[in-house]
Amino acid sequence: MVVETVVVAVWVMLPAYVPNNAAVLAGGGRPIDGGRTLGDGRRALGDGKTWRGTVAGTAAGVVVALALNLLAPAATDLTGLGLPVFPASAAASLPAGAMLGDILASFLKRRTGRERGAALPGVDQLDFVVAALALTFLIAAGWFRATFTPPVLIVVVVLTPLLHVGTNAGAYALGLKGEPW
Repeated sequence: MVVETVVVAVWVMLPAYVPNNAAVLAGGGRPIDGGRTLGDGRRALGDGKTWRGTVAGTAAGVVVALALNLLAPAATDLTGLGLPVFPASAAASLPAGAMLGDILASFLKRRTGRERGAALPGVDQLDFVVAALALTFLIAAGWFRATFTPPVLIVVVVLTPLLHVGTNAGAYALGLKGEPW
């Protein structure tokens, strides 16, 4: 039961886990905020949140969800675990929500005086998860309730920070990110 819960949690979160990594690889270009500052004199989001990165990240997450849908029958047969498939609404809302969460965290960081790349512990690890889950709940409520059971949600909240720290440290070591968080 524990193994199945962990596998299902990772499976259903992959479309939300991939976008930020894809955005780092494909990012650059025009910033979403267009260089605008707010009344506090700080950028709304900063140069790190670009249209290209957001679109590429969201698209990558959708592709992951569609690929998992293709793999689900064989993976279920192979493992004996009940691996869910993603309806189109969830395939889109998980990655879009992940990108939205990252954008909202950037906005929060600018409002609290943090520069691009500055750490905000807790927020950095869970911003994209909270927004991905919230958006998916709003857009695909029935699928969300059936898939994100309390045990799956607990695994997501506990496992995500560990995965986030590990993947960011790896991206930093490979020179893909300017900071290891």
